[in-house]
Amino acid sequence: MESTVQVATTPLQEARILGVRVHALRMTDALHQIEQFIAQRTPHLVITADANAILLALQNPEFHALMEQAALITADGFGLLWAGKRLGYPFPERVSGVDLVEQLVCLSHEKGYRLYFVGASPSVAQRAAEQLLRRYPNAQIVGVQHGYFTREEEPAVVAQIAAAHPDVVLIGMGMPRQELWAWRHKDALGAPVLIGVGGSFDVYGGVVKRAPRWLQRIGGEWLWRLLQDPRKIKKVRNLPRFAWLVLRAKRTHRA
Repeated sequence: MESTVQVATTPLQEARILGVRVHALRMTDALHQIEQFIAQRTPHLVITADANAILLALQNPEFHALMEQAALITADGFGLLWAGKRLGYPFPERVSGVDLVEQLVCLSHEKGYRLYFVGASPSVAQRAAEQLLRRYPNAQIVGVQHGYFTREEEPAVVAQIAAAHPDVVLIGMGMPRQELWAWRHKDALGAPVLIGVGGSFDVYGGVVKRAPRWLQRIGGEWLWRLLQDPRKIKKVRNLPRFAWLVLRAKRTHRA
């Protein structure tokens, strides 16, 4: 892959989880970085990574290379926070894709940044935009595109997004599809910030209900989501393997 992404002027604290790059920062820091990226006007990829993202990077060389080139990778998930603590790379807090979406809509409401939503099913993506606009009526959501377009329709979708001149494109197609898609079209899209946000639109579109705050704080949101959507069992099954790799890496480091 060619590397054309420019990094922000503010140095980022970098961690290595099983050899995979993740940045250690708070939500406020992440938003500050994204605003710097917008000001630079060149393409920047932001990845919200959980434990499954680390495992995926270990299995998929293309995705691993992409994580090395991304402008910003946030720690999204209790498993990653736990791993960071065990391996000597403590993350100050979780910076999740679903929270990042709302924070960016709030920033758009305050500062006029132009946002474009891509992903989820046709009605869900639109409902997500409508619900967020009820909370932040001055936000500039300049377009919504569902994620079920065909390869033949893809050029028209990319052109449609580019014509809206967004500052940030939020992409909810699932990992790693959303990141690889964003990187492949980064120049044609013309947006300075491209962010993979997974199932965030399902949350704001009313398909998935978020866990109560107290459950989020103790790291139990993964269980809440599994109970609501048993199809996520594959991701949960990966957690013991991730934990074993982290514990083994810690033992190796001590030795």
